[in-house]
Amino acid sequence: MLTKTPTKTPTKTKILLLLLAIVLISLAVSQPAFTPQAATAEARNTGPEYTRNGEFKLPGNYRQWVYLTTGFDMSYNPAMAMGHHMFDNVFVDPASYKAFVETGTWPDKTMLVLEARSAQGKGSINQKGNFQNTEVMGIEVHVKDAARFPGKWAFFGVDDGQTGKMFPVGAECYKCHAAHAAVDTTFVQFYPTLLPIAKSKGTLSAAYQQESTAAGKK
Repeated sequence: MLTKTPTKTPTKTKILLLLLAIVLISLAVSQPAFTPQAATAEARNTGPEYTRNGEFKLPGNYRQWVYLTTGFDMSYNPAMAMGHHMFDNVFVDPASYKAFVETGTWPDKTMLVLEARSAQGKGSINQKGNFQNTEVMGIEVHVKDAARFPGKWAFFGVDDGQTGKMFPVGAECYKCHAAHAAVDTTFVQFYPTLLPIAKSKGTLSAAYQQESTAAGKK
């Protein structure tokens, strides 16, 4: 007696794997590639906000941004005597960070937050050195908004942790940053993860490069 050979059919597992592969391929094709323009657009979507009277609104989640560096007792004025130790923590919004990594410079709507905290020497098991206190001594924000500020960038001091007034354009900080900043009026020379990127992209300012050369000869 002849027996009928059963026809082979795909198993449920094979069908599910095939469907999964199709979905993954579709997602890969539809996912837009990262470009500096895309990063700039993202920065615009999550850019700076202001009050009706022009004060800057400090984003409440800035400590979830990209951490750049921490300075300890830093001062650009040799005659300055603080009388206490201090840490400066710097954060930048994620979209602007992505654009900098790709291009070596900052897109419009960049926000850099400098958070000053007091230093503490005694506490818990610490015997030497200093650690950051829970007390925030002050917050300054450097904002790039070309359509809003004649010089593209502006500084804000945030005293209440919520909003901050713009520093007058004649303030010393504008002159200092314009004369000494490594990239686009920002002190990238103090951001150890970004300085190599700026060097590789060729975006270091001529003034900074001259200062670096002169310092290396001393």
